[in-house]
Amino acid sequence: MMLTRHITSGARHYLMTHNENNMTPDNLENLRRQLAEFAAARDWDQFHSPKNLAMALIAEAAELVEHFQWLTEDQSRSLPSRTHEEVRLELADILIYLIRVADKLDIDLIRAANDKISINNERYPADKVRGSPRRPLDPKEVVLQLLKGEV
Repeated sequence: MMLTRHITSGARHYLMTHNENNMTPDNLENLRRQLAEFAAARDWDQFHSPKNLAMALIAEAAELVEHFQWLTEDQSRSLPSRTHEEVRLELADILIYLIRVADKLDIDLIRAANDKISINNERYPADKVRGSPRRPLDPKEVVLQLLKGEV
């Protein structure tokens, strides 16, 4: 996607020249600002609706998935260096679009992620889900399943 390559070149430079392992709110804000400036300088905000950015994000996620599509679990854990670099850049593309969508919708990603972690801690209590990919059933859900004859 040509638009993707143009948007992400500035962010890739940022990621290559800054400590990308230090994801702080300040670093995220600096990246958000740099991406906004990059788009504004090219008069691309007219194309960057939340809908368009969300669709671009999904396209980038699909490009990420292509790298893993036919790999075994073990192969997916130890990628050849070239593939690893391509995956790294696809993840950067995804992050870039995620930041742009959040910016357009005025969503604080750090706060949203922390809120979601709290929700998941309640939804998936460690003592009830350890070793299982499933969420424990709410008693109301069990009753509904019993009434439907699903249990």
